Amino acid sequence: MPTMKTIACLILFTAFASGQGRPLNVVFFLADDLGWKDLGCFGSSFYETPHLDALCARGKRFTQAYAACPVCSPTRASIMAGKYPARMDTTDFFGGRRRGRLLPASYHQRLALDEVTMAEAFRGAGYATAFLGKWHLGPEGHWPEQQGFDLNAGGWRAGHPYAGYFAPWKKPRLKDSPKGTYLTDRLTDDACAWIGKVKDRPFFMYFAYYQVHTPLQGKKELIARHRERKEKLPAAAGPKWRPEGRRKCRQVQDYAVYAAMVQSMDDSVGRVVERVRDLGLLDRTAFVFMSDNGGLSTSEGHPTSNVPLRAGKGWLYEGGIREPMFIVWPGGTKVGSVCDTPVTSTDFYPTLLEMCGLPSRPDQHTDGTSLVPLLRGGDRLAPRDLYWHYPHYGNQGGAPSGAIRSGDHKLIEWFEDGRVELYDLGADLSEQRNLAAALPERARELRTRLADWRRSVDAKMPRPNPDWKGRRK
Repeated sequence: MPTMKTIACLILFTAFASGQGRPLNVVFFLADDLGWKDLGCFGSSFYETPHLDALCARGKRFTQAYAACPVCSPTRASIMAGKYPARMDTTDFFGGRRRGRLLPASYHQRLALDEVTMAEAFRGAGYATAFLGKWHLGPEGHWPEQQGFDLNAGGWRAGHPYAGYFAPWKKPRLKDSPKGTYLTDRLTDDACAWIGKVKDRPFFMYFAYYQVHTPLQGKKELIARHRERKEKLPAAAGPKWRPEGRRKCRQVQDYAVYAAMVQSMDDSVGRVVERVRDLGLLDRTAFVFMSDNGGLSTSEGHPTSNVPLRAGKGWLYEGGIREPMFIVWPGGTKVGSVCDTPVTSTDFYPTLLEMCGLPSRPDQHTDGTSLVPLLRGGDRLAPRDLYWHYPHYGNQGGAPSGAIRSGDHKLIEWFEDGRVELYDLGADLSEQRNLAAALPERARELRTRLADWRRSVDAKMPRPNPDWKGRRK
């Protein structure tokens, strides 16, 4: 029997031999901590993203796209493996260890090597593969080069720029540039150079920006420019801050340093797209853009606002899990189209394989659904529920919790005290009206479905903390 690799390579050979042209290339841009409203094409009131806006206009914009977790590592693992974090026991950012009234669930601080990653699927089909930027999926031995990538520029265990955004960076997988070089610029140089080297082969490039994760550092000239713009903003119509739990939550986008960081990422995307265009590959290269969790609005500088969504990174409210996302597929997607169907980060794996004409791997991307029917113009997928499991305390104020979305209804269950919140996102996007008491049967139904799902994936739960003596901050 032929192996999966042999079959995939035969598909590529057949495409060449039949005159169909070379297979589709894929460039996947993943932002870090970028909120749903942080791009111009998603309605930002302050940040400027002309290159991303232009790229988005060439494809399909997804208005209800979700990360599989409100923090980074679990979502990144879900993209690479096509599985919910709870199924892999990768439910917190790797290194997280906060405690409170509960002891958080145990979890694996690495993406297991026996997961056949999306990169391994592409490389097995004859694609050149490259990773650039933030990895944060395990210690040495579990880095990109062990998970299917030919090139690893900057990916290692750390979840943030270890020594800041300006050289020297002190990264084991990225040689230092001259002092003061901006990290994003250097990674973009590497990305453009690599595309030039592999231009005669099909390629899969995964550019995982460190932006806009802390530390909040931008180029001085860009910060100065956005500070001038901030001074010209009209007075905000409402309050700048609102309470969220025991934290305060930013309601207005006006932070100049953050705007400078967003602009540098946007400039980088523009350079990569220009490189693909200059090489004559634009009509056979797909582009994907997504963020790994919601914008940081309740701690660590509170640099952005996700309004009208509630809360942000580290919370299971929409601000923590709804992401800016679009896919550009030349010849496959109507230019300038919009999709309102809920999708999630586990869906990328089967979607990209199908887009590229490669065999699906249903035993691997267990929790993913191909979005190709939506990309080709369909308006819905087969009915399904979406799930989240975050049995941890976030640095941003969130507490152990789980959630399910079924249709427009979304239920959040808090594990400390067992209370539930039920929202109708179609009528209440900001999650201000808890319907659990008004719709008790629906709340019970969704809570039961959520519990059944947890059992089906063997999700680990938190347990009482015998040393708990006070209030978490």
